[in-house]
Amino acid sequence: MSFDNLNEAFDVPSEIVSSEPEKLKPVQEEVESLKSDTRKDYEYTRGNLYSLIEKGQEAVNGILEVAQETEQARAYEVAGQLIKSVADATDKLLDLQKKLKDVEEESSSKGPTNVTNALFVGSTADLAKLLKQNKENK
Repeated sequence: MSFDNLNEAFDVPSEIVSSEPEKLKPVQEEVESLKSDTRKDYEYTRGNLYSLIEKGQEAVNGILEVAQETEQARAYEVAGQLIKSVADATDKLLDLQKKLKDVEEESSSKGPTNVTNALFVGSTADLAKLLKQNKENK
C-alpha cells in the first residue's frame, strides 16, 4: 500500500521514526547523587545527635550530684529540664531514622513500574508503514 499521495496532500514526510527510547543516564546519575547526599546528611545528623545525647547524659549526672549536695529546688528543676532535653534528643534520633526510611521509599517508588498505554507520535502514514513493516517481519 502506498501512501505517497496522502503524504504529499498533507505535506508530511514519509519516514519511519525509530521506536527505541533514549537513555536517561544524566537523570540516573542525579538520583544517585541525591541518594548519596541524603545518606551523608543522615550520617552527619545522627553523629551530632549521638554526641548531644552523650553530653546531655554527662550533664544530667553532674546536675543530679549538685542537686543532691545542695538540696535546692532550683537544682532539681534544672535537672528535670535537662532530662527532658536528653529524652527529646533521643526521640529526634528515632524520627531521623523514620524520615530517612520515608525518603528512601519515596525515591525508589517514583515512576510507573508497568506501562499499560503506549503512545505513538507521528502521522497515520507513519503508523501504517510501521504496522506494515511489523507484519512483514512476522
